[in-house]
Amino acid sequence: MEQDPSSLNSIAHWMQFSTLSLLVGIADHGSLSAGARAAGIAQPNATRALKTMERRLGYQLIERKTTGSTLTAEGVLTVQWARDVLDSLQHFAAGARTLADLGQAELDFGASMTVAEFLAPGWIGALHRTMPQVKPRMRIMNSQDVIRAVQHGEVDFGFVETPHIPIGLKSQRVFSDEMLIVTDPGHPWAQRTTPLPVHELATTALIEREDGSGTRAFLDYIAHAERPKPIAEFNSNSTICQCVAAGMGPAVLSQLAVQSQLKLGTIVEIPFDGPALVRELRIIWSASHVPSLAEQELREIAVAGI
Repeated sequence: MEQDPSSLNSIAHWMQFSTLSLLVGIADHGSLSAGARAAGIAQPNATRALKTMERRLGYQLIERKTTGSTLTAEGVLTVQWARDVLDSLQHFAAGARTLADLGQAELDFGASMTVAEFLAPGWIGALHRTMPQVKPRMRIMNSQDVIRAVQHGEVDFGFVETPHIPIGLKSQRVFSDEMLIVTDPGHPWAQRTTPLPVHELATTALIEREDGSGTRAFLDYIAHAERPKPIAEFNSNSTICQCVAAGMGPAVLSQLAVQSQLKLGTIVEIPFDGPALVRELRIIWSASHVPSLAEQELREIAVAGI
């Protein structure tokens, strides 16, 4: 294929970001027509743009057949470079937006109940000390709702308690949370002289968080079997603690949620003869999301445990 000798030297003057998006779209969606739709380009324009790019680069990018278009070996390699360019452009745009909005930056994120009640206030306070111009807006939801909000772009990122992170989302651990089995002091488990066995915990009805919460998902995850229906369901850790203290039944809750009640003696911890009940609290974000400076700062604060 004939190449314009000056083209590669002046690539910044003629390369179109939309054509790079088209090329990545072909790789991701399997055809020229689907790649054009993903890039928001009419197919005739996409065909012309691709031929122009091939001529200027000096090699073929796609193999055109009656059954469709597929990337050549050179095309596959070029797609990787295109992704790098588009990622860098996103980072550039995110950084520019942050600098432009420093005086009125807003930080929209979701947080599961345990994170929102016991961890996020400290993180937000630390963020305010370093970036006082940022206005955090935290939406308190259960973990499944946080995941949906991130997937649908309703919030930029979120904090969850569930062990199940869907494909398409990235995550990072921010806190290891020990779960404790608790009852009122008069409960039969509180009179035990040996630790509670796994099968008894798995087959006993508990006071639980609502379906969709990270706490509920963690219990289902460690049980590896169908569990009894809850005695009662609440979307509040505090309400569950009060019901446990009132003698309604046992519960498994975050150490963060039961510390004050344990100190008061209104509930007691039950030793457990099983694997450590430790879950990871994680920050999640879309794979295509580019974090702002404020989000990066909050993430670093959370991971550091400030």
